[in-house]
Amino acid sequence: MLSIFDQGQHPPCPAPFNLAAHVLQHAGDRAAHPAVVIAGANGDEVWTYARFETAVRGIATGLIEAGLKPGDLLLMRLGNTVEFPQVFLAAISVGLIPVPTSAQLTAPEVAQIIADLSPAAVVRAPDVISAPHAREIPLAEIRRMQSLAAAPYDLGAPDRLAYVVYTSGTGGTPRAVAHAHRAVWARQMMIRDWAALSASDRLLHAGAFNWTFTLGTGIMDPLSLGATAIIPAPDVDLTALPALLDRSQASVFAAVPGVYRKILKQENLPELTHLRHGLAAGEKLPADLRKHWQQRTGTPIYEAFGMSECSTFVSSAPHRPSDGAMLGTPQTGRRVAILSDEGPVPIGIEGIIAIHRDDPGLMLRYLHAPEATQARFRGEWFLTGDRGIMHETGEIEYCGRDDDMLNAGGYRVSPLEIEKVFATHDKITQFAAAEVEVKPGVRIIVGFYSGREDVTDAELQAFASTQLAAYKRPKAYKRLTELPSNPNGKLLRRALPDLFKD
Repeated sequence: MLSIFDQGQHPPCPAPFNLAAHVLQHAGDRAAHPAVVIAGANGDEVWTYARFETAVRGIATGLIEAGLKPGDLLLMRLGNTVEFPQVFLAAISVGLIPVPTSAQLTAPEVAQIIADLSPAAVVRAPDVISAPHAREIPLAEIRRMQSLAAAPYDLGAPDRLAYVVYTSGTGGTPRAVAHAHRAVWARQMMIRDWAALSASDRLLHAGAFNWTFTLGTGIMDPLSLGATAIIPAPDVDLTALPALLDRSQASVFAAVPGVYRKILKQENLPELTHLRHGLAAGEKLPADLRKHWQQRTGTPIYEAFGMSECSTFVSSAPHRPSDGAMLGTPQTGRRVAILSDEGPVPIGIEGIIAIHRDDPGLMLRYLHAPEATQARFRGEWFLTGDRGIMHETGEIEYCGRDDDMLNAGGYRVSPLEIEKVFATHDKITQFAAAEVEVKPGVRIIVGFYSGREDVTDAELQAFASTQLAAYKRPKAYKRLTELPSNPNGKLLRRALPDLFKD
């Protein structure tokens, strides 16, 4: 029996279709219901469905009046404020292509994105780093647009381009992942077989808006059901999340495993009587963390596996729980396989986790990178780069990466991207980045280098801060006489973690 999971097809996306219209479909019948809550340390900013949709469609009008036209790329340099999802949905609603990006990016990183994509305009908050562009729309102007008359939805083919997100490429160059309008239609599979949401839920997501995990699970999913999306305000520290969960009466909590671990370090936790379950994604959820959370809060965590190119497609859920040793089961409507170079492997054999190229949630392509796009496919299958074993039940056991990609708090980062930056440091002769487990379940990116003896960790940290987003920067450094290599001089990256412990 081969490792192929194929249990039914997801209903086809209706046409004509618009992603934003789908997300805001309940704005009429849930007009007075809270849609988005920005939960702050000193109070909440509550947006009802009527108010939120009015702002989205007003911004859409303003963007068109500003001279943008369907098909134009709109680079988003915004912080964790309500305008982030509003601009994202407004652009999509009228056929513009938003490119949400992390507020942590440095000026050189933003400049590279502008050079790669040539966006028609950049929407920018004053406190977010950007790079020069001829057409910049300030946040104050976006806020003025919120009260404009509503723009009509641009309906069209579900397969047309809707938005672009960035992910680290295995070759060290961040890739622009192009997603279709139908991507939101595919999210119904993860709503059912992972989040288990309903219109009565209040979902609190701990991540920043720019992350696809937050935009999808934290905003688009609850809004598409008529539920309430809660996002911590920028002034909320992680240590305040338990109190925020309690005060907001959140029924579902979503975060990366590292956030759960930080919450559990607190001596006293509120009872969280409204919380039904937690959701975890971005990196493997350690079994001890799952168990500890259950013991402390009395609620389970359901894990999901996915990637920027397809969001989550393997998961556990209340109606199909996992014992923690497994990632979960492919969601109903997905077609997933475990591959070797020859094709699907037998049940119980390790291989690369792959999803069928016809999955409605799968990306369209990497923009301006046809060779990189083609390299991710093997016949009818899209390769995730992660290894796993499929069991007879359909559950998938995670076996690590098939390449050298690093995981930084749920963000995948290519070590080559980090190494390319440090190659320009005048005191370093060799540099390599690797992921190191510093204690059970806690992994960090470490920079290993050889070079002048007078270079300090503080100097390297300061250098990285000017070139790399915070989540890409090594959290520690280790000086070596020389980096390990094979007889041909190739770096032995997987030998590095043991050297950190010496």
